[in-house]
Amino acid sequence: MAALSKSIPHNCYEIGHTWHPSCRVSFLQITGGALEESLKIYAPLYLIAAILRKRKLDYYLHKLLPEILQSASFLTANGALYMAFFCILRKILGKFYSWTPGFGAALPASYVAILIERKSRRGLLTIYMANLVLLFCITAAMYMFFFRCKDGLKGFTFSALRFIVGKEEIPTHSFSPEAAYAKVEQKREQHKEKPRRMNMIGLVRKFVDSICKHGPRHRCCKHYEDNCISYCIKGFIRMFSVGYLIQCCLRIPSAFRHLFTKPSRLLSLFYNKENFQLGAFLGSFVSIYKGTSCFLRWIRNLDDELHAIIAGFLAGISMMFYKSTTISMYLASKLVETMYFKGIEAGKVPYFPHADTIIYSISTAICFQAAVMEVQTLRPSYWKFLLRLTKGKFAVMNRKVLDVFGTGASKHFQDFIPRLDPRYTTVTPELPTEFS
Repeated sequence: MAALSKSIPHNCYEIGHTWHPSCRVSFLQITGGALEESLKIYAPLYLIAAILRKRKLDYYLHKLLPEILQSASFLTANGALYMAFFCILRKILGKFYSWTPGFGAALPASYVAILIERKSRRGLLTIYMANLVLLFCITAAMYMFFFRCKDGLKGFTFSALRFIVGKEEIPTHSFSPEAAYAKVEQKREQHKEKPRRMNMIGLVRKFVDSICKHGPRHRCCKHYEDNCISYCIKGFIRMFSVGYLIQCCLRIPSAFRHLFTKPSRLLSLFYNKENFQLGAFLGSFVSIYKGTSCFLRWIRNLDDELHAIIAGFLAGISMMFYKSTTISMYLASKLVETMYFKGIEAGKVPYFPHADTIIYSISTAICFQAAVMEVQTLRPSYWKFLLRLTKGKFAVMNRKVLDVFGTGASKHFQDFIPRLDPRYTTVTPELPTEFS
């Protein structure tokens, strides 16, 4: 642990923005790079989310672009303001302490940045956990339980789960199997009168129906048009297709950059390993959840909300196909946020104003402190994200100078020595070759 009172006299150019001596120029360069990467992240993300949520034309015309710009501004500010406060703290304190290059600069930067983001998107951030799949299993179990409970989930979370697992799993607490079955029989008669055009999806559906035509279905199951076997198979095919298409869409910008130079790269758009991994993750999650739910209905002869805990936990094993720290941690943080606000509504948990903002700021500041002083303790995925956001500039900090604090800051940067202009330094710089 570095001594908090220990300090070094170097200026911000010698440690932070080693690529340019000007604080202002460095800030603008970080801002431009961060904005570019933020737009690349949020533009396809919001577009795909809008398509999946079946937004109307008015949303695309008036709300999509402002929401993209707002979230991109938040992420840009997080990186750019860190650089600004890095320099400001050095000018105020006159020197660097062990906490100022990371935690000290990132805390106010993160706090200001998160205020730019929409409140509905201010999720609670936590330190990364070791066992990713187990965390996702527990998170999925609780989400599916709240999904099945009356007034358990609302808004986008409920709509997203309804899209993923299907409307058949929506809780109906005044459930009458016989009445619902009669409605489905009437619906089937209408389908007979109106023949459906046989496209590719129709052919696949017909093939699956032919395989599972005489399969069983429990009276408590609400998927009356399908038996339990075809219900699970169709769920897998549907979400596998969604996952595959999402991953294809995310790869379109990078693939088309090589349209004329390397046309063969376009094939990777459709035959990429990640496309099938995301599809397998979503497809297996849905099929395992539905299959387990049906199995428990058969075993217990009733439809119970508690089934969702077991089914959701087992479905979480699907994370093995697509191990994503981002997905797992985001869902876990939103689950904590959901449970916290439910506790407030029940009067059992005190309300702390701006709790999400404060926790986000502290969590991000801790991650930045690790990124500056102890990169070896940071998850590789988060380090790659910081490099992407800053166009690689986070890697060119003068960490050899920071070794004096005893954290091994330069452990993974032994061969890097920045080329500093002696005219702008307070300490004679160590140069790998003659400065030019």
